[in-house]
Amino acid sequence: MPELPEVQALAEILDRRLRGRRVQGLTVASIAALKTYDPPVAALAGREVTGVGRHGKFLDIEAADGAGRGGPLHLIAHLSRAGWVRWRERASDARLAPRGPLAARLRFEDGAALDITEMGTEKRLALHVVRDPAEVVGVSRLGMDALDERLDLDRLRELLRARPGTLKVALSDQSLIAGVGNAYSDEILHAARLSPFARGDGLDDAALARLLVGLRETLGSALEQARTLDVDGLKEGKRSGMSVHGRAGEPCPVCGDTVREVSLASRSFQYCPGCQTGGRVFADRRMSRLLR
Repeated sequence: MPELPEVQALAEILDRRLRGRRVQGLTVASIAALKTYDPPVAALAGREVTGVGRHGKFLDIEAADGAGRGGPLHLIAHLSRAGWVRWRERASDARLAPRGPLAARLRFEDGAALDITEMGTEKRLALHVVRDPAEVVGVSRLGMDALDERLDLDRLRELLRARPGTLKVALSDQSLIAGVGNAYSDEILHAARLSPFARGDGLDDAALARLLVGLRETLGSALEQARTLDVDGLKEGKRSGMSVHGRAGEPCPVCGDTVREVSLASRSFQYCPGCQTGGRVFADRRMSRLLR
């Protein structure tokens, strides 16, 4: 799943490419992907893109009516686990089918198009056409952005105390800290030398400081790297920069211990026993119980 660094870099790339282009129309392959009905997707036609931004892991394409009739509309996309976009200087001839990888196509009057894709059979990509991003439930419930400069030690302590439980769960909770998901929470905890099973509401000042530094440096470095890539390179760039996530069985690049994995019902995550848990290896059964 694309997380804050990839979505931010993607928003910046699309802002440069889409800003000033006039929308011809939005076609959605499956009604299940479209989560709103008012305003209709047809209302985007004729509008000019005035900017592309991000809310947590949500992409926001803003389009204004040049005639001045009402405020702007927002096409909000959550790419979920397997969603992505493909930029076309000329719209592809590929047809949209309900079960195909091409979920939607945003066409422009100059012939260009933005294809929104989702691979696999588990379709979770979500599109919303709204007047205000806050109308999207997932956006309205977002907590403080992970790169917000106001996220200092005191604020981080306050947030973690408000969400008792493990650090792994807390960091991935979008209503607490927006933008961090499964992959970067693994990386942040590894950088901070903290167990994913430690309680976030029980950290001492030294551990809390390491967590904040780990969060800022991990996301900051990933964003810096993502900004050097094009749209097609962002996903692979994310994977190549990981130290522990997706690297179970490989040696930790810091201490050389073997990276371990915990598998849950629908996802897995990784950690280094040498760097994070004092050498302790956790069984999946124990982890499932701890994270319920």
